[in-house]
Amino acid sequence: MTSYSDSINKKRQRNDKWGRYIVTGFGGLVLLTLVILISHLVSQALPLALVPNIEKEHQLALPEGSQVESAGDLLGGQLVVTNGEDCRLSLYGYKRHDFAKHHDYIRPCDHQLATTSLMGENAIVDISAGGQVRVVPVRSLAYRSVIIANHSDPLAQPSSLVSSTISFALPGKYWSQTTSWQFAFSSKWAAIALHTPSGTFIRWVNQLNPTQMIDKFFANVDKIHLLPGAQMMLVEKEAHLFLSRLFEDESQLSLLASFEKLSRNDIAILSLEKDRTFFLQDGTNQVTRWVLHRDANTLGFIETYQFLLNADERLIDIKEHASINVVAALTDKQRLLFINRVSGEVVTTIDLPEPMQSISWFGNRLYGYNDDSIFIWRANNLSGITTWRSLFAPQHYEGYTEADTVWQTTNATDFQEAKFSLTPLIIGSLKASLLALFIAIPVAIGAAIYTAFFAKERLRHALKPAIEMLEAVPSVLIGFIAAIWLAPMAEQFLFSFAFFLIVVPFVLIAVAFFQRPVADRLPAKLRHGAELGFALLGVFILGYISVAWAPEWFFSLINVDGFDMLAAESDSPIGKTTIVVAIALGVAISPSIYSIAEDAIGGVPDELKHASFALGATRLQTLKYIVLHVAFPGIMAAIMLGFGRAFGETMIVLMVTGNTPISSWGLIEGLRALTANLAIELPEADVSSAHYQILFFTAGILFVFTFVVNTIAEFTRQRLRSRSYYE
Repeated sequence: MTSYSDSINKKRQRNDKWGRYIVTGFGGLVLLTLVILISHLVSQALPLALVPNIEKEHQLALPEGSQVESAGDLLGGQLVVTNGEDCRLSLYGYKRHDFAKHHDYIRPCDHQLATTSLMGENAIVDISAGGQVRVVPVRSLAYRSVIIANHSDPLAQPSSLVSSTISFALPGKYWSQTTSWQFAFSSKWAAIALHTPSGTFIRWVNQLNPTQMIDKFFANVDKIHLLPGAQMMLVEKEAHLFLSRLFEDESQLSLLASFEKLSRNDIAILSLEKDRTFFLQDGTNQVTRWVLHRDANTLGFIETYQFLLNADERLIDIKEHASINVVAALTDKQRLLFINRVSGEVVTTIDLPEPMQSISWFGNRLYGYNDDSIFIWRANNLSGITTWRSLFAPQHYEGYTEADTVWQTTNATDFQEAKFSLTPLIIGSLKASLLALFIAIPVAIGAAIYTAFFAKERLRHALKPAIEMLEAVPSVLIGFIAAIWLAPMAEQFLFSFAFFLIVVPFVLIAVAFFQRPVADRLPAKLRHGAELGFALLGVFILGYISVAWAPEWFFSLINVDGFDMLAAESDSPIGKTTIVVAIALGVAISPSIYSIAEDAIGGVPDELKHASFALGATRLQTLKYIVLHVAFPGIMAAIMLGFGRAFGETMIVLMVTGNTPISSWGLIEGLRALTANLAIELPEADVSSAHYQILFFTAGILFVFTFVVNTIAEFTRQRLRSRSYYE
């Protein structure tokens, strides 16, 4: 018998041991999975914290006697234009770690030539002795195989290498007196400025309609800076900087800045692509950024931020990346500065070993040029240009009237600012979750109090599982119902609900005055509870009037359409408002709050309740001073967990809000939450881009927030529980 018992005990111990091993193993796997997920999250967002740098890939010596006139992406198949001898320009490509000449642009020696570029595409400007202007774009090469000496050798052959795109004539009286000239063009306008002893003549030509020409003449000016992308000109005159618009008279100059006594060579103005931003250095070591903005109905430029150079240091070139908010600035001290384009923060500074005259971006490669060589650097960790200020602080973006927090990652073209402000996303998540709590707390806690304290045991056993089953309803279904049914009715309900809240106190007062005489006329059996019946009847009648007639009556009385008024005050469709998403989200989180709160209230020992009753307390007093006091830790935990659930909800917010990233706490505005933003943009983001890494950073914010909320909820529950039992 003893041996049999020992055998049973040993078998049970073995089973218990293996059970512990299995449970511990699966628990370890859960923890390992969590560690892997967190590690992946951190690894994807970590490049945002790295410092940008460059490493040299190639150094190509220019042909003897040549000098770079216009840059090109050599490694990408584009050409570099160099000045040659004998009245020609030479076009060189990259082949086998060296230059390969592909074409010579030959012109008569009495012609004047210059090169220009627009968003990485180069063009040759050819002006004849008679003032005929011809703009010739430099095209990429088309490679094909050529049979040479019984074997194929891939040679770059110019197929339609150059072709004239625009041609126009200059007035002879100005061209004959020209001492110097400058040319600039955009996708629509080409502009040429002729500097003469009497003044500066400018001809604007519409490339889409070459017959449209606009002529300008400025007398007694120091310097003209052409901004064809913005259809404007910067005019330096008598230590002042003025702005002149294309379609305004020459005399209509807008003052931008004033300088102290400086020579014309002390002022440096460098514009970015599309001419919506330019940088100004006024002889000091301070560089100021000016961006295009709209003031009233007029476009102009406004000063935004400054960054400092070293003493006696001058800015000689500045170029922006096509798709990343990084600006590379080159100084005469051979320093290269990487600057955040929107915030103006100098992220890193690099000392160049060789002197450079200009730079250019092509993808993630940075090209540098001097009289002897072309340097090609690979830029690493460009996502590290992202700073805390650019993510959370208001920035003055191009075209905006004032500084704002904006999330806008997609643009129609390159060379535009990417707006990565997380503030509207965080505000949207907080606004939706907090307002959802205002709706869910009274409903869920009230239902929990009723079923756990007031309801009969049989009724509780029926209601509790039924309410908890609502938690199993998919959030996408709740969002679908809210988007299809609730959102279209929001316009009507907003005014109806407001009218109801304003009028219901007066209705209840009127019912209190008139219900007594009416109740006295009723039979004795019907008088019991007549007050509640009349009050409910008054509320139901008021609700019907509020929904059916009140908005139309009110709008006709004041002769104003409230729907149009709301639409004018909101940047979102009226149905896509915070109120609607709060209602839907409040319904979704109510079962979770109810379940935990009901268990907490129902778990209060009966001995405490009976002791309260024995001392003469009523049910309401017992509820207030005993039950809620003891159950308060569980109720707080339920609320905190409901808040975490609401903050992390995706589908309801995605389907109902309109996904408008607006930094507003208004209840009639739309919103975009962090979770919805991840669901929308992560599948479309370019892997390893700054956009992709910032999305992972937002996922990290979500994880940290929910972890902190759950931790606070647990500590609060434990602390309040100990106080409730032992104080």
